[in-house]
Amino acid sequence: MREVLTLGALAAGGLEVMAGDTGLDARVRWVHVSDSADVARLLDGGELLLSTGQGWPGEPAELEAFIEELADAGLSCLVLELGARYRHVPAIVVTAARRRNLALVVLHQEVKFVSVTEAVHRRIIADQSAALHARDEVRTRFTSLALHGAPADYIVRQLGQTLAAPIVLENLAHEVVVAELPPGRETDLLERWEARSRAAHRGAATGGSADDWLIVPVEARGIRWGHLVALGGLIHPAGRGAVLEQGAIALALGRLSDPDGAEWARIGRGALVDDLLAGRFGAYASATARVEAAGVPVTGAQLIGVVVEGAGRDELDSPSGGGGADAAARAIGGRALVGGARAGDHGRGGRTGILISVPARTQIDDALLVRFARTLAPSRANLVLWAGAIAEGLEEGLASVVEALDLAQSAPGRAGTGVGVWRAQDRPLARLVTSLRDDHRVLDHAERTLAPLVDHDLARGGDLLDVLAAMLAHPGNRTAAASASHLSRSVFYQRIALIQDLLGLDLDDGEVLAALHLALLVRRAGDR
Repeated sequence: MREVLTLGALAAGGLEVMAGDTGLDARVRWVHVSDSADVARLLDGGELLLSTGQGWPGEPAELEAFIEELADAGLSCLVLELGARYRHVPAIVVTAARRRNLALVVLHQEVKFVSVTEAVHRRIIADQSAALHARDEVRTRFTSLALHGAPADYIVRQLGQTLAAPIVLENLAHEVVVAELPPGRETDLLERWEARSRAAHRGAATGGSADDWLIVPVEARGIRWGHLVALGGLIHPAGRGAVLEQGAIALALGRLSDPDGAEWARIGRGALVDDLLAGRFGAYASATARVEAAGVPVTGAQLIGVVVEGAGRDELDSPSGGGGADAAARAIGGRALVGGARAGDHGRGGRTGILISVPARTQIDDALLVRFARTLAPSRANLVLWAGAIAEGLEEGLASVVEALDLAQSAPGRAGTGVGVWRAQDRPLARLVTSLRDDHRVLDHAERTLAPLVDHDLARGGDLLDVLAAMLAHPGNRTAAASASHLSRSVFYQRIALIQDLLGLDLDDGEVLAALHLALLVRRAGDR
């Protein structure tokens, strides 16, 4: 209505706002001209009523009831032109309008109502045409995204840019799958997400609202997978709800082609671990809010980073309802975040970091970790689990994941049947290397010590570094070392002799072996 008051056709009447100033924010759906005292029954709501007051009731009580009826009908604004019936606005009209917060505007000069009607209707029709064009553009864009198989995080990002608003995709458990948020607002927008989301859904179901949340389900063929939530934002010509619905349709089409929901698990939870390990977050408070919004407790919980060697990517990525790292963590009373597809880059051989959260009262021992590994990959005969230190808080938890990745990289898995658990405290030298990895003196030692073997392997595609690692992993037992290298004893001894010649060192000297072990740990930590 405030925009209507700026139109020349109306402003020329020397307008004055007499009541309901806050009511001027009401939207105008149409313009109606009438002097009838019975006009309220002809209104559908959202109208701007132009009147001279000629047919209005004469009695104060009836005039007050007339204004009440207009307010009850949902009138956006009442414009009264003085002169034909009234020289001044009746006090009872002003009082009733103020009580109902009904915008009341008085015109002190005569205007052509037809000019006002034409100007307002022209603007309304122009807005409707713009809305139709915007809806077509939005529909085309998100349909194209769906047809091209755009991932869920990209669709959510496009929604955030289109609506200029924070957008959250959540699953049916009110856990955040993907969020497109303004920098620096992660904490306040995601803190206590589950509780706030459930309250907002209850408000939506009863016709209420919570923090201006707009919620649209992601569903198709009678199956609902989650919800899209827009938190505030500007008005969009296509309508915020219509834009969000187009995004929900695109996401639903993606879920139809991925019924197990592996993509949501990989993009949402997996990408979260990758971003955290890469330091792509502003502060630990915001990162903690994001992790807890994904359903993984941090505050008041114990965290531990693990790497399970021998478990396949499909076993790690299975949705939480039917397997995967999170389901395995649930079996031990906790929750888990597993690295996404890119997490294989964090460790040679496709090793993937997993962050496990368990209640503070839970005892994290080898038996608990074996149960986790066995639940994760029940069909695997041999598994090796590398575990970082037990941590409190996200910063220490991420350090534990990095520690597990470093341990898995710096020391080979042990052959054998069952589940072998190797903790950070079991590898004190590897932990030392992890903490000193970027020291130039340590790097120089590794480079100078292993340079002949590195040059040989690069030039000939050799395996001398792997043979050396096997020998160091089985000191004093070269039969086991040969077996770990998958070489016959005679070939293994030939490799050892070549290593000794290239290095010019005595491989039976304990100090030499210690120096070689340190150099190899530094190099493998660098590979990660």
